[in-house]
Amino acid sequence: MTTISQAIKSYAEALPEGTILSSKQLLHLGKRTAIDQALSRLVKRGEVLRVQRGLFTLLIGTQFGVRPPAVCTVVENIAKLTGERVAINGANAANKLGLMTQIPTRYIFWTSGSSRHLTLGRQVVELKHVPSWQLSAPDSFAGEAFRALVFFGPREVREALHKIKLLLPKEELQKLFGLRANTPTWLATELSTLAVSAADS
Repeated sequence: MTTISQAIKSYAEALPEGTILSSKQLLHLGKRTAIDQALSRLVKRGEVLRVQRGLFTLLIGTQFGVRPPAVCTVVENIAKLTGERVAINGANAANKLGLMTQIPTRYIFWTSGSSRHLTLGRQVVELKHVPSWQLSAPDSFAGEAFRALVFFGPREVREALHKIKLLLPKEELQKLFGLRANTPTWLATELSTLAVSAADS
């Protein structure tokens, strides 16, 4: 007879890597108390990972043992589940665009949700709450450039923006300029100045 633990694992294995599970998503497999107990057993056996309280994901088996799913995949799936907006933070965005050579050593994402930490094996991932304007244009080069500018701040924004102007395609650059309406004055001023300059050139 198939146990609830086996049923949960079989169900999870049929889903894409990094899918987030909660007890309420598994109630078709048994009663809530039994689901909670089965998930705890799977965590103790090292087959399922507790990402945060109430949220789980299946560990991935490899020839070298098991590993957690990719960090970005887990974070994206949590965002889908909770409805919050999440993006890589400004430092990571700056590094991705080649605007800084120092490689961030921690996984930090900006979120419209609450600040908290996720545990993915030995990796601790920080979700940091930021104002909604900092999460504009997700999943775009313009959005990443925007968050990089926020990271550099008032003192370095002008130099960073001139570098970004050379990096972004024209369409993405226009999208970046279009984000200035809801930004602080220091950032809106620099974006407006460069937007006018780009239009005149």
